[in-house]
Amino acid sequence: MDYKIVLITGCAGFIGAKISEILLKNGIKVIGIDNLDNYYSLNLKEYRLNGLQRFPNFEFHKVDILCIETLKKIFNKNNIEAVINLAARAGVRSSVENPWIYVETNIMGTLNLLELCRQFEVGKFILASTSSIYGKNTPPFREDDITDYQLSPYAATKKGAEALAYSYHHLYQIDITVPRFFTVYGPGGRPDMSPFKFIQSIAEGKPITVYGDGTQERDFTYVDDIAEGVILGLKKVGFEVINLGSDHPVKLNYTINLMEKYLGKKAEIIYHPKHSADMSVTWADISKAKKLLGWTPKTSIEEGINNTVKWYLENQVWTKDI
Repeated sequence: MDYKIVLITGCAGFIGAKISEILLKNGIKVIGIDNLDNYYSLNLKEYRLNGLQRFPNFEFHKVDILCIETLKKIFNKNNIEAVINLAARAGVRSSVENPWIYVETNIMGTLNLLELCRQFEVGKFILASTSSIYGKNTPPFREDDITDYQLSPYAATKKGAEALAYSYHHLYQIDITVPRFFTVYGPGGRPDMSPFKFIQSIAEGKPITVYGDGTQERDFTYVDDIAEGVILGLKKVGFEVINLGSDHPVKLNYTINLMEKYLGKKAEIIYHPKHSADMSVTWADISKAKKLLGWTPKTSIEEGINNTVKWYLENQVWTKDI
């Protein structure tokens, strides 16, 4: 890998921590940025951060990407060669309740980082994006699909961030990769997403809530595979949007059945009407990722859910209260 110093925002997040760990193990200095907000339990973020802080080539700053002057000091002190922006306000349904904070973090925060890359001549920028951008499109989703019909403010702000990224590539020749993630899951995942929530509730004998009838399909993609795809995206591409998904959507009911199997417990399911911001199907066409990055996912949904269940049970003493 050609880079010696990489700045990663959202380093205490699920995907950010995994990418940081891989880079650190490969001898790359990682400057980690995270505001450690309380969108979900800080215990989980601190667990990930503690794992990174054992590496001598890891430097952490508790900073919000909206604080451009503080970020500028970090850029000024370090010869940053690439930025991976994983800091974002996540959550489709939550964005319907409070869209303003999504605009601030996902658009203004991205703009701050792009502007600092321009000022400090950082040549590579990776912007994490989402399958939610495809909205009402017909699957499988391809990167050249028209994406004008987002179903949530979250998806709309990520589309806005993508547009800003392209303008900075066009104006200032910053090399930019925009991976669109498809339902990332795995050990230590976000507790607001169904894999963690459902495994936790089934293990603790609590009911789970399903919006819709459970036949909605998701292109679940294992976190290690996603991290590998992002790191491969550090290569020079000009400007490219690239799907990172399993290309194998499965019904939500099937993932619940797998959790029941590996936990040895039956789920108590409470069904609610489908949320208007939820997509019925997500399905990535990953031919571009294969061609440009040489990337294909390696972890099946069966193996991935099994690994996630094992991690939860091994950490159940403290994760049951998250």
